[in-house]
Amino acid sequence: MAIGSVLGYPRIGADREWKKALEAYWAGRLEESQLHGVLRQIRLDHLRKLQEIGVGLIPVGDFSYYDQMLDTAAMLGVIPKRFGYEGRGAVPLSAYYGMARGTKEAVACEMTKWFNTNYHYIVPELDRGIEPRLTENKPLAAYREAKEALGIEGKPVLVGPLTFVKLSKGYERSETDVWLDRLLPLYVQVLQELEREGAVWIQIDEPILVTDIEEEDVSRLRRIYGAFASAAPGLKIMLQTYFESVERYRDVAALPVSGIGLDFAQGLEGNLASLREYGFPEDKVLGAGVIDGRGIWKAPLRDRLRLLEELADAADRDRLIVQSSCSLLHVPVTAALETRLPEELKNALAFADEKLDEIVLLARALSLGEDKVAEELEAADHLIRELGRLEERYRADVREAVDAIRQEQGSRRPFAERRGIQQEKWKLPLLPTTTIGSFPQTDEVRRARRLWRKGEWDEDRYSEFIRGQIDEWIRLQEDIGLDVLVHGEFERTDMVEFFGEKLAGFAFTSNGWVQSYGSRCVKPPIIYGDAAFRNPMTVGETAYAQSRTDRPVKGMLTGPVTILNWSFVRDDLSREEIAFQLAYALRQEVEALEAAGIGMIQVDEPAVREGLPLKERQRGAYLDWAVRAFRIATGTVRDETQIHTHMCYCEFRDMLPAIEAMDADVISIEASRSHGELIGSFETFAYRQGIGLGVYDIHSPRVPDVREMADMIDRALRVLDPGLFWINPDCGLKTRGREETVAALRNMVKAAGEARAKSSEESQR
Repeated sequence: MAIGSVLGYPRIGADREWKKALEAYWAGRLEESQLHGVLRQIRLDHLRKLQEIGVGLIPVGDFSYYDQMLDTAAMLGVIPKRFGYEGRGAVPLSAYYGMARGTKEAVACEMTKWFNTNYHYIVPELDRGIEPRLTENKPLAAYREAKEALGIEGKPVLVGPLTFVKLSKGYERSETDVWLDRLLPLYVQVLQELEREGAVWIQIDEPILVTDIEEEDVSRLRRIYGAFASAAPGLKIMLQTYFESVERYRDVAALPVSGIGLDFAQGLEGNLASLREYGFPEDKVLGAGVIDGRGIWKAPLRDRLRLLEELADAADRDRLIVQSSCSLLHVPVTAALETRLPEELKNALAFADEKLDEIVLLARALSLGEDKVAEELEAADHLIRELGRLEERYRADVREAVDAIRQEQGSRRPFAERRGIQQEKWKLPLLPTTTIGSFPQTDEVRRARRLWRKGEWDEDRYSEFIRGQIDEWIRLQEDIGLDVLVHGEFERTDMVEFFGEKLAGFAFTSNGWVQSYGSRCVKPPIIYGDAAFRNPMTVGETAYAQSRTDRPVKGMLTGPVTILNWSFVRDDLSREEIAFQLAYALRQEVEALEAAGIGMIQVDEPAVREGLPLKERQRGAYLDWAVRAFRIATGTVRDETQIHTHMCYCEFRDMLPAIEAMDADVISIEASRSHGELIGSFETFAYRQGIGLGVYDIHSPRVPDVREMADMIDRALRVLDPGLFWINPDCGLKTRGREETVAALRNMVKAAGEARAKSSEESQR
């Protein structure tokens, strides 16, 4: 009898109960004991749901108080000393959340994207002064809880040691084996305690295996999993991979584990080719990830069943587990709550709960035969066909226009020539200061938007309110002393949702929330039709802001690749084609802003890096069309119009040539949370265009002092041209409070002033 499983389930709750509990605790409205109680109830409710739906192998331990990599670091005692953990007992929440969010005394750990997803993880710091120790056996606690409370024989989930070490920082790569040797006994202890408890399966996540791993990593895998097999021979290890096909398939298949989980959604082509060429080991179970854990469309179940039957030929039906391709953390909880979508669209959606149904149905079909579930399979196919009949799915005018501009990359002069033209126009000081775009979304702002959306405020009243907010923050920015201003984005909920609501081809859910980082949840738009420009989207607010000041105000747009990567996209067109449709629509908005007198336009692309293929050999093609999409959107403006862009919370070292090829006049990149490590990249790569490295972390509530930011500026100016350097925070300020925002920006402007004075003195020597 085939069984179904998932690799993880969304922790946030259908009504974001998890998010609300965390934020109430951080705000002091919830005691620690109450937080534990609320999160335990959410956790058990999730497990009960999986149990009732009929999932055969239920993950436990995938639930987190913030992030799974942070959980692993806390469990292994890898806590930077600045957070005050003394190395005894379980890590207190003060240190745990300090690592994630920072404290008044200590900067937070770095945060970056989890492979090529929009989920952010906390990057562990493997400092030589830290002595790892097992602070608590989290998988064991999760296993016990599920068994005692619900009678579930759970499958504990654990981030594997190779992935954990390779994604950590703070050590030399030559020390990789040293750190594996230090952590391996702790992992062994976790497994041995689970084995003694009676656990049957454990899922050890090693997604690093779908990247271009080195020959040394194969030896490390053999050593790690050989040690596990010897230490806990009675425990079945499911070595789980996801997000792409496994590299070094034959080496991975030979490891002494009981099962191997492969992604047959994102990694279908590569993993299927490996199975066809090399087969599958007779002594292992195949975790067949045939239901896409990252997409939101119903699966063509007959096609998936054909795939499972082929996989069964390689692994036998009794050695096949039907499962999601990755954790369902990356999709909303349930489509059942969506009541405002067109019926054809809603019926074609499969969020986490609907994917559970698909997994269970496929397991039944594999066990009982297709004829036993024929009606259910036909019903699923019918819903997919109905979606395809919607007229929004094909617009000839959009397709023809995109075909005509596919190869365009803009006609502006080279940056070296544009630079002088722009300096003459703007006459900005050395080291100009600005922000990334958004200002605090206060309760008052959210309340006004809510009243407007409910129809209790008419358009005029809401517009008057937004203009009042713009007026206030234009005055504040002038008072603070910023050189280039923004209107504040008070009319926008989310940087992608806002534009999606104004473009054709998009739909929006009521409760389609997914976790982005910590308690930050986003509601990605659904691109289900051809994307097209309707009317100007940002001109009114931006032009109004510019009318209230003599200083330049930047127009603020979200770029085509970011809209693509931060949306749930249709699966019947290539991502390249969708990106070009979006670029063409945004070009029309850029031109409308320029026509309205806006001479600085920022087109943000924070998500370009996260769409980068995980395999080196595939990256060139992606970057080619991603860069081309940006240039299609921005390349028709006049030479004196200054194009800005922004990227945040990613590793950019290997992307600097592509970033330069985007041909923005100014780019701002996060540098503070990574503690300025990006600065070193410019020692070997001479970036020749305007650049601002974020000088303070906006995701932490702490206000950095002037000296801290001045030091960051000094470091950057050792390798960057002061004439091209801008000073800004590392991201938008929407999530911060008013007082801390103003205080931090005042310190930033003071730090910029000190740097200008210092640079002037040095130039006169």
